[in-house]
Amino acid sequence: MAFQIQGINPLNFYHLLMLPDTQLKEKNACWKRVDANPGYPCRVSLEDAKVDERVLCLPYSHHNTSSFYRASGPIFIREHAEPAKLEVNEVPLMLRHRLLSIRAYNCEGVMETAEVTQGAELEVVLEKQFSLGTVDYIHIHNAVPGCFNCAVNRA
Repeated sequence: MAFQIQGINPLNFYHLLMLPDTQLKEKNACWKRVDANPGYPCRVSLEDAKVDERVLCLPYSHHNTSSFYRASGPIFIREHAEPAKLEVNEVPLMLRHRLLSIRAYNCEGVMETAEVTQGAELEVVLEKQFSLGTVDYIHIHNAVPGCFNCAVNRA
């Protein structure tokens, strides 16, 4: 079963990159200097930020649906993030070393199934969840903090 992992579109954030700290604070956002790797997964580049890089920390509506599964949460965006350009069935390294929560949704934005897996086993879980005829798309979250990483669609 072919899948495509997608990072967040950086156009959603360009307007924030040049704002002063006071205006970022009004938007519940701030810059943070990275002090550990791994530790700050960028949702645009789908790479872990390097030590001493800056990341923008902000709330993001990652499941903007009309269902009761509508959700938002914190994300990190690297200061000079380039959008991830992944091949079909390619899994970014930043997912490989994490414990992940996989959440599969139907076309109405309602969760059909969910499970936790090690990133090294991600392909098996994606194939299993997409094999359910009712699954339209999948969201991958970090299992321990629960924050959104990326979306997965059928390719």
